[in-house]
Amino acid sequence: MCGIVGFYGPPDKKAVYDIISGLLSLQHRGQDSVGVVTFDDKFHMKKGLGLVSNVFHNANLDAMPGAVGMGHVRYTTQGSNELMNVQPFTVNYPFGLSMVHNGNVINFKYLRKYLYEEHHRLLETSNDLELLLYTLASELEIRDLKNLSLDDIFESVIATQKKVRGAYATITVIANKGMLVFTDPYGIRPLVMGKKETPSGTCYGFASESTCFDYLDYEVVGDIGAGEIVFIDNNMQVHRRVGYRERSAHCIFCYIYFSREDSIMRGKLVADMRVKMGRMLANQIKMSGLEPDIVIDVPSSAYFFASGLSEELGIPYRRGFAKNNHIGRSFISPTQSEREKVVRNKLNPIREVVAGKKVAVVDDSIVRGTTSKHIVSLLRKAGAEKVYFVSAAPPIISPCIYGIDMATKGELIANAGDIDEINRMIGADATIYQSLNDMQQFCRSVSLPTCDACFSSEYPTGDAKEVFEQIEQERLSSRK
Repeated sequence: MCGIVGFYGPPDKKAVYDIISGLLSLQHRGQDSVGVVTFDDKFHMKKGLGLVSNVFHNANLDAMPGAVGMGHVRYTTQGSNELMNVQPFTVNYPFGLSMVHNGNVINFKYLRKYLYEEHHRLLETSNDLELLLYTLASELEIRDLKNLSLDDIFESVIATQKKVRGAYATITVIANKGMLVFTDPYGIRPLVMGKKETPSGTCYGFASESTCFDYLDYEVVGDIGAGEIVFIDNNMQVHRRVGYRERSAHCIFCYIYFSREDSIMRGKLVADMRVKMGRMLANQIKMSGLEPDIVIDVPSSAYFFASGLSEELGIPYRRGFAKNNHIGRSFISPTQSEREKVVRNKLNPIREVVAGKKVAVVDDSIVRGTTSKHIVSLLRKAGAEKVYFVSAAPPIISPCIYGIDMATKGELIANAGDIDEINRMIGADATIYQSLNDMQQFCRSVSLPTCDACFSSEYPTGDAKEVFEQIEQERLSSRK
């Protein structure tokens, strides 16, 4: 899971400032690296490892002219965290293309072979963006490049969508032609379109989350749907078309964890979705017979789940942890030891709140269980009488193959044994999970078609066994 932005404005617009502001608002989606490209009569690119604020400063921005450009913050799920793998990527043949994407290509072995045998293209990095970029470039190459029409562009994208399997939301600058945006046939990864009227003309923007536009005073136009294509030409005319579409299957984990609570995705406010899911959790607490004294959350993605649960149960919500806001997100840290270090430095229990209490502590999910174990230990040391660990997500039983590093199947604690064994492993008096059936019924009730493969093992792109084995081998070897 990464964060992408793209902006296109009138000739006097300098896109890089909106790009940097947009990336800062999406920093929670990736902390490994950042890259930006702009275009005037050539591509201007700057990349670096680390946070946006560490890589970019005023001198960088002054050297990046152009009214059109894109940016990317990376959370590494495939390939190594090296500068050569940092997006955007650019190719100058058949003509200039520069691309960013959020997602994961799953048929990389087939595409690598196809691109080499059919188009004599060799990959230079381990980033799957190359596969998307070269596939699109190869499709454009077989058209009439001197007289490239709008239909040629759309047909090239559709051919790319049919060849490339997986999850992807992409933004591409086509040199001297315009900006091109498209998503995979299921719309697994989010992408939102915005616009702003200025004295010199209309500016258009695309971003992984709508919150990006709040800071820039852009109006949200709407989501880019499953398999949808948008092209903005040099005359700032917007052309939209549904390309190759299977069915909509939006990532449920975006609502549970990855997205900011103030983002609106597929017409749903993330905070509101979390409150409603928290209310559903009350069913599991009541059936268990547990009677907590207080409800607390693991800051900060679990707050709205906890508040919904508290309201539904009629049990007080309290802030049980103090959080160091200058520490990054533990889930997207690259190694387990770093994740544990982040949690140790980030959270400190408030003893006066939890001491002597039966505490229901709500987290967004339980993946490996090591973070949950540490949280339970902190609460016990702070004097909690009982600790009930509550997961706002159902048991995670299958890794994500679409761009979220959820560990290998054997590392998922939900596969380690029954609920008593999980209680023993994390040290909790009880562990409560969201019901998968309740969550699926809720998503249907709000007309939200989702991908819930991490909970159900039902992958929208079909049988994932071979793909999963390839990805798991790559992840294990990269850790070594």
